[in-house]
Amino acid sequence: MSRAIATIPAGEYRFEDVMDDDGTGTGPIAIRVRVTIQGDQATVDFQETAPQVPGCINCPEAVTRSAVYYCFACLLEEQVPFNAGCFRNISVLTQPRTLCHAVYPAAVVAGNTETSQRVVDVVFGALAQAIPDRIPAGSCGTMSSVALGGAGWTYYETIPGGSGASAAGAGASAVQCHMTNTLNTPAEALEMQYPLRVRRFERAEGTGGRGQFSGGDGVIRELEALADCEGTVLSDRRTSRPYGLSGGDAARAGQNSIVRSDGVESDVGGKAPFALARGQVLRIRTPGGGGFGK
Repeated sequence: MSRAIATIPAGEYRFEDVMDDDGTGTGPIAIRVRVTIQGDQATVDFQETAPQVPGCINCPEAVTRSAVYYCFACLLEEQVPFNAGCFRNISVLTQPRTLCHAVYPAAVVAGNTETSQRVVDVVFGALAQAIPDRIPAGSCGTMSSVALGGAGWTYYETIPGGSGASAAGAGASAVQCHMTNTLNTPAEALEMQYPLRVRRFERAEGTGGRGQFSGGDGVIRELEALADCEGTVLSDRRTSRPYGLSGGDAARAGQNSIVRSDGVESDVGGKAPFALARGQVLRIRTPGGGGFGK
């Protein structure tokens, strides 16, 4: 890790991005980072990030630190077992009671699933200024979590999106990116166990950012309720867009909606509870990844 950090040109690199909202009406919420490289030492400073918010997107300091370590681990060109020694040369600075260092009683469930993604985005955005040929554009930046339940059953899933393009080529479509560490549920297994039908699960063409190398596309996933149920959706990048790099375009933002049996579609928002009557369809379109190069 010391050798990997030493390959980054010395200097100070800043980047800022936002969370769309916190689900209670607060937003957009800025995450600001300053990455300083000196020799084989890296300092990653989030102290100018916005204060913690009433909603559930506050990020525990340990999760912020883990996301930073992940970014630097991606720069390793050799396989090593990860332990505390790997990250000894990386200092992570946070301010208590901010979005990246939540303090009780702040709500934190989406700090792990959503805000950690944006921590990765800003760290990579800063590092791209130093090593543009090694850093990808912004990926979908959300886990797009859906929870559904009714009488005697509950179901939870995360939905993939597009990964960012880089100097090495186009981004991948319909994949879990960065901090997700999850796989999709096969339609057959879902339909056998729950009163749900997978109406569509397909690539959302054109959602990746254009460029010399295009970002990967997100997906469209439609779940039809075969019985009345309630649910929640916890997602981001529904108003903000995954950034492009080196002149590449930003990706298209995602959208969550409910389609009634008569075909009328209504927007749900990025973070919200909802109810589905039998025959109604939850439609999720996830963001793509940013493009790279003009």
